Amino acid sequence: MAINISPRQFFQTNFVNEVLEALEETGINSSLLKFEITEGLILDDVDSAIIKMKKLKRRGVEFSLDDFGTGYSSLAYLTRLPLSQLKIDQSFVSGIGHNARPSIIIKTIIAMSKNLGLEVVAEGVETKAQFDFPEPLGCELYQGYLFSKPMPALEFEDALA
Repeated sequence: MAINISPRQFFQTNFVNEVLEALEETGINSSLLKFEITEGLILDDVDSAIIKMKKLKRRGVEFSLDDFGTGYSSLAYLTRLPLSQLKIDQSFVSGIGHNARPSIIIKTIIAMSKNLGLEVVAEGVETKAQFDFPEPLGCELYQGYLFSKPMPALEFEDALA
């Protein structure tokens, strides 16, 4: 289960304790939980973010860096953050086949992610070409309307069946 976390939530003083208490109360396997955070969240207070992330990571919670490459990307923090995944922003994915630059950026993000031991997700995949381009480069996961438009939970369960 991936959950988007806002900077306001993340920097509440009791955020980590609330998450750990919820995991304890529900008995949910924490390794099935992934928090999606943005570069902007990290830039607010890198050291505090790393401390909180490491506490949750020790309990099995995973972290994904969402919209990678669209903010004030600092490659230095990629080596410090306990991330398991980078998400290639849809603005790059939508440029596949229209301009060489987004393709070059995608190649670079995938190669860098692989060298750092991170999974890669391509966001905003709407066409077969947008799916086919990153796959041989090592992109493992995809999100987008090519697969399905958003739907209510019950419809999703029916679709899986």
